[in-house]
Amino acid sequence: MWRSIFLAIGIALSLFGAQSMVMDRLILSDRFDQSVVNTNEFFPEESTTTVTPREITPAEWTPWTLMSAGAVVMLYSITLKRT
Repeated sequence: MWRSIFLAIGIALSLFGAQSMVMDRLILSDRFDQSVVNTNEFFPEESTTTVTPREITPAEWTPWTLMSAGAVVMLYSITLKRT
């Protein structure tokens, strides 16, 4: 069981690293929350709230660190005993 957990963590880290290598920035918005607020028929005064999107820009070292950590964790999972 531990072997599969560590393998899944390693694969996820490697995929996040590859994804952050391709993207320049990540914009998080509350589109769902804003649509719920705008369709509120009972309390229209609450629909005036504005939601500002949050922007994340990964550093240059982020993709390489995530991919190498994922590779090390995957290699570690291969060396674990099968139970």
